[in-house]
Amino acid sequence: MQVIEWFGTNFIGLFQAGADQFVEFMTGIVPLLVVLLTFTNALIAFIGEERVTRWVQSMAKYKILRYSLMPMLSVMLLTNPMAYTFGKFVKEEHKPAFYDAIVSFLHPVTGLFPYANAGELFVYLGIANGVAEAGYSLGSLATRYFLAGLVVILMRGLVTEWITKLLIKKQGVPANVTETA
Repeated sequence: MQVIEWFGTNFIGLFQAGADQFVEFMTGIVPLLVVLLTFTNALIAFIGEERVTRWVQSMAKYKILRYSLMPMLSVMLLTNPMAYTFGKFVKEEHKPAFYDAIVSFLHPVTGLFPYANAGELFVYLGIANGVAEAGYSLGSLATRYFLAGLVVILMRGLVTEWITKLLIKKQGVPANVTETA
């Protein structure tokens, strides 16, 4: 009899804990996400979409910007999964490396810009909870994740571009196939 009572209490308790977490998100993180997205869209509208497009296309010419600043901005401004659309600004042979850089940045960005990839937010919050319980600063954690993420995406982008060029050369793909569509 006690087992059934314990099971009933704890079974409902599980759902109560989930509901409490949901209410916490609705009063905490959701308003923050809405404000951050509104700011980003207002900034793009203020600058002008055409200007932003020209600026991004000019960045795509340089490796260091193509695999650092471009993925960072695409994830922060367009969020996951729309961030991949920035790939239209890079040449075909750079697209695999650009994609790799974006995918690699989707977790490190969540500490400072949680709206950018909501799917990774739960992973980050789990880690952040442990760090906070240990007495460390969450701001420091978020900043370190972000900076380490920038280094990682640059390295991954450069290595993936190198591998892609090797494969293109090995397979004898004609130059006109790798030009921007």
